[in-house]
Parts: sequence; C-alpha cells; structure tokens
Amino acid sequence: MQTADLRIALFSGNYNYVRDGANQALNRLAGYLLRQGAKVRVYSPVVDNPAFEPTGDLVNVSSVTIPGRSEYRVPLRIPGKTRRDLRDFAPNVVHLSSPDPVSHAALKWARSQDLPVLASVHTRFETYLRYYNMAWGEPVIEAILRRFYRRCDALVAPSESFAQVLREQRMNYDISIWSRGVDRELFNPARRSLEWRRSLGISDDELAIGFLGRIVMEKGLDVFSDTIDELRRRGLAHKALIVGEGPARRWLEARMPEAVFVGFQTGEDLARAVASMDVLFNPSVTEAFGNVTLEAMACGLPVVAAEATGSQNLVDDGNSGRLVRPGAVHQFAEALRSYIEQPDLRIRHGEAGERRAHDFSWDRINQVVADTYLRLIRQKSASNR
Repeated sequence: MQTADLRIALFSGNYNYVRDGANQALNRLAGYLLRQGAKVRVYSPVVDNPAFEPTGDLVNVSSVTIPGRSEYRVPLRIPGKTRRDLRDFAPNVVHLSSPDPVSHAALKWARSQDLPVLASVHTRFETYLRYYNMAWGEPVIEAILRRFYRRCDALVAPSESFAQVLREQRMNYDISIWSRGVDRELFNPARRSLEWRRSLGISDDELAIGFLGRIVMEKGLDVFSDTIDELRRRGLAHKALIVGEGPARRWLEARMPEAVFVGFQTGEDLARAVASMDVLFNPSVTEAFGNVTLEAMACGLPVVAAEATGSQNLVDDGNSGRLVRPGAVHQFAEALRSYIEQPDLRIRHGEAGERRAHDFSWDRINQVVADTYLRLIRQKSASNR
C-alpha cells in the first residue's frame, strides 16, 4: 500500500472556524495528502463565517458553543446523515485530532469497523485549568484523556518533549513525532520593516518585545505583563508589541496601556509584524509545539520562552534564546534585559535560531503522518490474519 491508497476520515473539533496553529497544521496535512493522491474527508463543525476556507471536503457535525468562550464549539454527536457519509466514504484509517464527544463516537465506530485509529495531540488540555483557578481538576482531566488516548492505536505529538510527557502520563505507548514546519518564503528576516514600526510609535533604537498568538489567559498573559512591569521598574527601555486577537484583549489592554496592539494579522502582514519585533517573549506552558516560536526564529529573532513542552525542542538555551522556569518573572526579566543591553548577543542568538528553522520542511514532516497511517494499516491487517 502507498500513500495514494489512503482514505482518511479526519475528525477535528475546529478545522477552520477559528484560526490557530493546530487547525492550520491539519489543513496543511490534508493538502499534502491530497497532493499525494490520497482521499481525505474531514468531519468538523461548520459555521457561516469561518476564519479561512477548508482544505479538502468538510462535513458538518453537530456542535454547541462553549460557555464563556463562544468563538469555540464542542462537537456533540455524529448525526445520521453524517454517519451515512462516513460509511459511504469507507475510510481505511481514522484520524482524531481532539478528545471531544464526536471523536469518542468516531473512535467507537472505528473499532466496530476494525479500522486503525491515530490520534494527534495538539495541546496540553489539562494545563488550561491552571489559568482559571481550577488546577485541582487536572488529575480528572488527565484520567479522561488517558481513557481516550489509550483506546487509540497510536498517537502523534508535535515535539519529543511533549511526547515524553504523554508517555509519563501513560496516555499511550506508541507515540511518534509529527513536528511542525514553517514557510521560509513568508517568514524570514527580510520582512522586517522599520517604517511599519515607526508608524506604530516604535523608534529604531527601541527594543520591541513581541507577543504572538491568541490573546487568552492560558497563553501566560499574567506572566507576560508582570515581566514587562519588572522591566519598567528597572528603567530598561523597550516597547511591548502584541500581535493577535482574543477574548482577553480588553483585559490585557487595561493591564498594559503602554503596549502596542496591532490585532489579528495574516500572510505577509503577519510575517512583517513578526520580523519587525526584536525578541519574542513566549511565557506559555500550554503549547505542545510552539508554532509562533518557530516563526519568530525563522525571522531571525531570539526567543525567551518558558521551559516547557514544545519550546524545549526549538530553543537552544544560551545559543538561540533563553529558556526560563515557568512563571519565574524575575528570571524572564533578566533574560530580556540581556537582549536590551547587548545588541550583539541579540543578533547572534537570532541568527542561530534562523539556522535552526531551516530544519523544518512541511512536506517531510507531513509524510511522517502518512507513514504512520500506512504502518497502522499494515499492523491491523497482520493482526487479523
């Protein structure tokens, strides 16, 4: 069997209605598979005004909005019409990308059809509770996730550090690495624009400390703002540049009135915004990989990040950036201080990060998933002889 023989039923809780790193990776995967001749059918909530057009055929599943986070939806069930579509498509492998009720139902269906199931893990869901004063619930969420993932034939994780966390949590024992790539034509140092910075009130000699991503509390907004306060107390000249949108934007604007907010950016505008930063500050511990970290590295920026899953496999501490204990505001401020006061160090670390970004080719990375599908199909066939 070859990649062109694959028929993949892909279940996603958010394939295209809100733009984030996980669903963009899934769309890139679907595009790659389709170019190789495989058949891909995607089952996910469909909305009237999605963030972007889906790659491949998208079939709606029943869903409801999440209370307090209405931009996201929870897939609830597979309607009869969708179930018939799934049966007619006749997949030879099922891919689950979020542990929601529909994926639970799809897993049950796949097992009844004796089909191999691959789950991709895109984020550390259990850690989200820490940002809503519910850390006591982490063991419960871990237990629910464990029951789901251990019923799958294999998992793919975006980094070795995250895969090791999954192994330690006993989520599964067959875990491969599905890394992430970066578009080097889009993200590169040449996108830097001093004119654009000036239009925002950022002077040429002012260090722009960037935040990139969804503006939600689980991205470590409290640590980011506290660290910026620490730099100000130390009298270190800088400007915080916030790129992104999200429900916590109003909170962050009130918390950081001197920061520059440029909102949601895409394409060349996004690449210009990233390349026009001087350093990326990513205090989040929820990312499984850290797409924004890789995009910043590709643009020649040093990265100051939390020593957590994802960043540990991208940032070479002391060579292309700094890794700091999660939540350690004073240590984050000290790492940023070194880049404010030592321009040569900033340039040297940025160049090292750019060289590292050359290692991430999307086609090579996505073929790893295709090879995993093929392996699981072979294993299922051998076990049924």
